[in-house]
Amino acid sequence: IEATRVGAFGCLEKPIPLQKRLRTVIKALRGGQSKQHMALSLASLGKGALIAELRKKLEQVINLKSPLLLMGEPGVGAEICARFLHRPNTPWVEPETLTSLADSPLDLLELARDGLLFLKDIGDINKLAQKGLLLLLSKLDKYNVRLVCATSQPLAELAAQGVYLPKLFETLSGLSIGIPPLRAHREDIPELANQILSRFVESGEASSSLQFTTAALNCLRNYDWPGNLTQLTGVVHSLALTCTGDEISVDAVQQAMVFPESASSSVTPEIPLDLSLREARDLFERTYFERLIDQENGNMTRVADRAGLERTHLYRKIKLLGIKLRGN
Repeated sequence: IEATRVGAFGCLEKPIPLQKRLRTVIKALRGGQSKQHMALSLASLGKGALIAELRKKLEQVINLKSPLLLMGEPGVGAEICARFLHRPNTPWVEPETLTSLADSPLDLLELARDGLLFLKDIGDINKLAQKGLLLLLSKLDKYNVRLVCATSQPLAELAAQGVYLPKLFETLSGLSIGIPPLRAHREDIPELANQILSRFVESGEASSSLQFTTAALNCLRNYDWPGNLTQLTGVVHSLALTCTGDEISVDAVQQAMVFPESASSSVTPEIPLDLSLREARDLFERTYFERLIDQENGNMTRVADRAGLERTHLYRKIKLLGIKLRGN
């Protein structure tokens, strides 16, 4: 009773038959869909040519049953694109982690039966999970599931290096769509920031009178947003919670940025040009996260917000980069 009071969907008494467990989880997942009204839609991403082209590509594949691979930098809005393909009143399944791919991949298909299964960060999974994903792919028709995967990793490069199963890469790359980074359509950023702010107003996390100044919106538009939409949302959320008065000023925006413009040169590591692309990326990311962690005194919630990543993805990234956290 106490658990349901603080947010648990329900309770089950042991022993619990598998079918009862699945029915309960499916019911909870479907119930959770009603909470998505706060989420941004594809139309919210912008009205420029790049987003129009992205929408056109998604519309072309909306009725296909083939697995779809969404590719782009971290935080570009892959979930928004996947939800655009989701048929109303059917299951939407998005596991928080992908460990079940190694243990019980067919359980995910049972949960998503007749609906859509969205798997993010598939470029980060180990070989065992990759084999599980291959099995899952072979059973999609049986469960009538549309699979949409997302990655920010160069799968072709990983497959060539033997890190990623070539057969899995070939299967996933059969149908793919690239999502542009936020800086590629920066003309959409001011309206996007206003829409994000309005959602925090609707949720009661910001005053109804709070708004950006023109200078603040210009500052947001001119920033490069390495964490893309997720980072922008985190920055706007922080501003919504911390700004007093009716206006969000340019000074407040600059303070909320990951790296102020004046300090940008000091955070870029010297990267030897004899490194491979993967090695150079790892070096930059290691320096990037080490300095963020140091700036936030080890507060990983703040680090995740500033980097534009979910905490589970952040911890995986920290582990992959070999960064030691305080107290570990």
